Amino acid sequence: MFPAEMNDDLLFSIFAFVLGACVGSFLNVCIYRLPLNLSLNQPRRSFCPSCKTQIPWHQNLPLVSWLALRGRCANCGARIAFRYFAVELLTAFFFLIIWKAFPWPIAIAYWAFIALVIAATFMATDLRLTALLISAGSAVLGYALLWLVLEGGKLVFGKKRIRLEKPTSFTWTRHEDDADFVVGEEKSLWSDFFAREKDQLRLHCPSARIAEREFADAILSFHYNRVQVGSENFDLDQLDKISGTANEIEIPREAMGRGDLKFLACIGAFLGWRAVLFAIFAGSLYGSIIGLITLVLGRRVWSLKLPFGPYLALGAITWMFFGDSVVRWYQTLLRP
Repeated sequence: MFPAEMNDDLLFSIFAFVLGACVGSFLNVCIYRLPLNLSLNQPRRSFCPSCKTQIPWHQNLPLVSWLALRGRCANCGARIAFRYFAVELLTAFFFLIIWKAFPWPIAIAYWAFIALVIAATFMATDLRLTALLISAGSAVLGYALLWLVLEGGKLVFGKKRIRLEKPTSFTWTRHEDDADFVVGEEKSLWSDFFAREKDQLRLHCPSARIAEREFADAILSFHYNRVQVGSENFDLDQLDKISGTANEIEIPREAMGRGDLKFLACIGAFLGWRAVLFAIFAGSLYGSIIGLITLVLGRRVWSLKLPFGPYLALGAITWMFFGDSVVRWYQTLLRP
């Protein structure tokens, strides 16, 4: 027997996929009818584009019916475009991966976003296969661009060194599977510092106390699961508290989170490659403005986390409503 948690996860994953396929079926109605100014609820049932015969429910099951009928109308035998199956499968796939990747309140919001942009993507062109290829290519572009930024940023900015004005007290206090890390008035969650297994956080300490041991003028090299002092290693799972004073800190950092890669891929898939470039630029601009505001307000930035995802989302929304206007305005600057 499988554990109850595994059964629940499988059940909800199946539900997310099936729900996505059903939503995709409705999106097909929108994609076909809205450009032709047809009502979404009259007729209530879907109909064959060729013979106009309304399709009974048992021949209109998402994904299954298209495969069972081999992409043809059961009444007249006319070919039913692959686009119908592709939209249902694409929506089901994204509903599933969103459910697996995000907490349910966020997943529901992203489901709504995904549904809107899938419909917009396929209504934007008469060449449905072209739309699908552009969507996939834009997703790859979005993921690849941020991957380059992520890896390049790690090489160039992967470590931040902070020299404290005077020896400052610090504590590392374990609670369950994580820990609180406090330096002076700055408090952070320990797991926030370790995005990769090889990351290290180094403390230059005039004094330190580990497992009832006292160390003077030592460098504490923290890994995600252990701390090294000289040639000695201490397993963090076996420690409750580490304390002392520090005059310098070296913090590992990322250019951005890996979740941003998936998010920008979604933006590219549903809004196009131009939206990818715009979202990166606009998101960076929004993030810089917020970062400057925090500096003006006197917030220290070494432990301040500024997640890029919300700024990417704001950049994507800006593109949705004002993208063409911004592009035209920018072109007037280049060619007065």
